[in-house]
Amino acid sequence: MDLSAILKPGALKVIGQLSSKKRLFQEIADLAGSVYGIESALAFDGLQERESLGATGVGHGIALPHARIDNLTDIIGVFVRLERPMDFDSVDRQPVDLIFALFAPKDAGVDHLKALALVSRTMRDAGTCAKLRANTDPGKLYAVLTEAKTDHQAA
Repeated sequence: MDLSAILKPGALKVIGQLSSKKRLFQEIADLAGSVYGIESALAFDGLQERESLGATGVGHGIALPHARIDNLTDIIGVFVRLERPMDFDSVDRQPVDLIFALFAPKDAGVDHLKALALVSRTMRDAGTCAKLRANTDPGKLYAVLTEAKTDHQAA
């Protein structure tokens, strides 16, 4: 599995500033709806529900919100880069500017975990994050993410 299998070229967005995590989740849900055809209300509710269990800010300015959605057949991803980092209740208390959201079918099981691990490894790479922060063009962001090489890619 590589990121190009779960992230479509149109599923990336650069946003200037957002006032809340709720607004961010709405942007992600709307983007997932327009690119993948899923119901944005279900995507939004799924993100909110998962976040209520614990913040998905993993540190170093990165968040990995994720949700399981009814009627979804494939694991899909959405990437958002914020020009102005926002508070995300991250483990290191640092504001977040790189967000990679995943949506998986309710019964995805281990495939969801593999996809989450792949995204996590990719986003942990300091060089990849530096390139993401240096670009605002969604096409270049897509290229950086899908060309990123990780030490142990998920099978």
